[in-house]
Amino acid sequence: MGHMHDVQEPEQMLRSASLRVTKPRVAVINAVHSHPHADTDTVLAAVRETDPEISHQAVYDVLKVLTKSGLVRRIQPKDSVARYESRVGDNHHHVVCRSCGAIADVDCATGSAPCLEASNDNGFQIEEAEVIYWGTCLECQETAKAS
Repeated sequence: MGHMHDVQEPEQMLRSASLRVTKPRVAVINAVHSHPHADTDTVLAAVRETDPEISHQAVYDVLKVLTKSGLVRRIQPKDSVARYESRVGDNHHHVVCRSCGAIADVDCATGSAPCLEASNDNGFQIEEAEVIYWGTCLECQETAKAS
Protein backbone atom coordinates (compact mmCIF):
# COMPACT_ATOMS: atom_id res chain seq x y z
CA MET A 1 0.00 0.00 0.00
CA GLY A 2 2.86 2.39 -0.78
CA HIS A 3 0.80 4.78 -2.92
CA MET A 4 -0.61 6.80 -0.01
CA HIS A 5 1.49 9.21 2.07
CA ASP A 6 3.03 6.98 4.79
CA VAL A 7 -0.13 5.03 5.53
CA GLN A 8 -0.41 3.67 9.04
CA GLU A 9 -1.45 0.09 9.56
CA PRO A 10 -5.16 -0.24 10.48
CA GLU A 11 -4.16 -1.54 13.91
CA GLN A 12 -2.06 1.59 14.57
CA MET A 13 -4.85 3.83 13.31
CA LEU A 14 -7.38 2.22 15.64
CA ARG A 15 -5.07 2.43 18.63
CA SER A 16 -4.20 6.05 17.93
CA ALA A 17 -7.93 6.81 18.01
CA SER A 18 -8.25 4.82 21.27
CA LEU A 19 -10.41 2.21 19.58
CA ARG A 20 -10.22 -1.49 20.29
CA VAL A 21 -8.63 -3.43 17.43
CA THR A 22 -11.25 -5.84 16.09
CA LYS A 23 -11.32 -7.92 12.90
CA PRO A 24 -14.33 -6.08 11.42
CA ARG A 25 -12.74 -2.68 12.09
CA VAL A 26 -9.46 -3.67 10.45
CA ALA A 27 -11.36 -5.16 7.48
CA VAL A 28 -13.47 -2.02 7.00
CA ILE A 29 -10.43 0.30 7.16
CA ASN A 30 -8.69 -1.86 4.55
CA ALA A 31 -11.79 -1.83 2.34
CA VAL A 32 -12.13 1.97 2.50
CA HIS A 33 -8.39 2.36 1.78
CA SER A 34 -8.55 0.23 -1.34
CA HIS A 35 -11.87 1.65 -2.59
CA PRO A 36 -11.83 5.44 -2.11
CA HIS A 37 -15.31 7.03 -2.22
CA ALA A 38 -16.97 3.64 -1.80
CA ASP A 39 -20.57 3.48 -0.67
CA THR A 40 -21.68 1.13 2.12
CA ASP A 41 -22.49 -1.71 -0.30
CA THR A 42 -19.06 -1.54 -1.90
CA VAL A 43 -17.39 -1.57 1.51
CA LEU A 44 -19.58 -4.50 2.55
CA ALA A 45 -18.69 -6.50 -0.58
CA ALA A 46 -14.98 -5.84 -0.05
CA VAL A 47 -15.13 -6.87 3.61
CA ARG A 48 -17.06 -10.04 2.74
CA GLU A 49 -14.18 -11.17 0.53
CA THR A 50 -12.16 -11.74 3.72
CA ASP A 51 -15.04 -12.24 6.17
CA PRO A 52 -18.08 -13.73 4.38
CA GLU A 53 -20.07 -13.97 7.63
CA ILE A 54 -20.09 -10.26 8.46
CA SER A 55 -23.51 -8.61 8.53
CA HIS A 56 -24.53 -5.40 6.79
CA GLN A 57 -25.35 -3.93 10.21
CA ALA A 58 -21.87 -4.75 11.56
CA VAL A 59 -20.19 -2.95 8.66
CA TYR A 60 -22.58 -0.03 9.04
CA ASP A 61 -21.79 0.22 12.78
CA VAL A 62 -18.02 0.10 12.15
CA LEU A 63 -18.28 2.85 9.52
CA LYS A 64 -20.16 4.98 12.05
CA VAL A 65 -17.49 4.45 14.73
CA LEU A 66 -14.63 5.12 12.31
CA THR A 67 -16.31 8.28 11.00
CA LYS A 68 -17.01 9.57 14.50
CA SER A 69 -13.41 9.00 15.54
CA GLY A 70 -12.09 10.73 12.40
CA LEU A 71 -10.35 7.70 10.86
CA VAL A 72 -12.74 7.71 7.92
CA ARG A 73 -14.46 10.64 6.26
CA ARG A 74 -18.07 10.40 5.16
CA ILE A 75 -19.14 12.49 2.18
CA GLN A 76 -22.61 12.71 0.78
CA PRO A 77 -23.09 14.69 -2.42
CA LYS A 78 -26.72 15.71 -2.88
CA ASP A 79 -29.02 13.03 -4.32
CA SER A 80 -26.25 10.49 -3.75
CA VAL A 81 -25.63 7.77 -1.20
CA ALA A 82 -23.04 8.38 1.50
CA ARG A 83 -19.49 7.51 0.49
CA TYR A 84 -16.48 6.85 2.67
CA GLU A 85 -12.80 7.61 2.25
CA SER A 86 -9.65 7.18 4.28
CA ARG A 87 -8.05 10.45 3.19
CA VAL A 88 -8.71 12.59 6.23
CA GLY A 89 -7.28 15.69 7.86
CA ASP A 90 -6.11 17.60 4.81
CA ASN A 91 -9.37 19.36 3.94
CA HIS A 92 -9.44 18.33 0.28
CA HIS A 93 -12.53 18.63 -1.89
CA HIS A 94 -14.39 16.55 -4.44
CA VAL A 95 -15.59 16.82 -7.99
CA VAL A 96 -18.71 14.83 -8.87
CA CYS A 97 -19.99 13.90 -12.31
CA ARG A 98 -23.64 14.94 -12.73
CA SER A 99 -24.09 12.22 -15.27
CA CYS A 100 -22.62 9.01 -13.78
CA GLY A 101 -21.85 10.08 -10.21
CA ALA A 102 -18.10 9.40 -10.38
CA ILE A 103 -16.14 11.18 -7.64
CA ALA A 104 -12.55 12.39 -7.67
CA ASP A 105 -10.40 14.18 -5.09
CA VAL A 106 -9.46 17.82 -5.63
CA ASP A 107 -6.76 19.42 -3.51
CA CYS A 108 -7.68 22.66 -1.76
CA ALA A 109 -6.81 25.62 -3.99
CA THR A 110 -3.73 26.44 -1.92
CA GLY A 111 -1.90 24.83 0.97
CA SER A 112 -3.46 26.96 3.68
CA ALA A 113 -7.10 25.90 3.03
CA PRO A 114 -8.42 29.45 2.48
CA CYS A 115 -11.93 28.03 2.37
CA LEU A 116 -11.70 27.59 6.16
CA GLU A 117 -11.42 31.35 6.62
CA ALA A 118 -15.02 32.33 6.04
CA SER A 119 -15.69 35.97 5.15
CA ASN A 120 -18.11 35.97 8.07
CA ASP A 121 -18.03 33.12 10.56
CA ASN A 122 -21.07 34.42 12.49
CA GLY A 123 -19.26 33.51 15.69
CA PHE A 124 -18.87 29.86 14.69
CA GLN A 125 -15.58 28.06 15.21
CA ILE A 126 -15.02 26.57 11.75
CA GLU A 127 -13.26 23.18 11.57
CA GLU A 128 -14.05 21.86 8.13
CA ALA A 129 -15.25 23.06 4.76
CA GLU A 130 -16.94 20.73 2.33
CA VAL A 131 -16.61 21.94 -1.22
CA ILE A 132 -18.13 19.91 -4.03
CA TYR A 133 -17.50 20.78 -7.64
CA TRP A 134 -20.10 19.48 -10.09
CA GLY A 135 -19.42 18.73 -13.73
CA THR A 136 -19.10 16.03 -16.34
CA CYS A 137 -16.33 13.42 -16.19
CA LEU A 138 -14.13 12.63 -19.17
CA GLU A 139 -15.91 9.36 -19.91
CA CYS A 140 -19.34 10.99 -20.02
CA GLN A 141 -17.95 13.82 -22.18
CA GLU A 142 -16.60 11.26 -24.65
CA THR A 143 -19.94 9.39 -24.67
CA ALA A 144 -21.80 12.67 -25.31
CA LYS A 145 -19.48 13.50 -28.22
CA ALA A 146 -19.90 10.06 -29.72
CA SER A 147 -23.71 10.15 -29.75
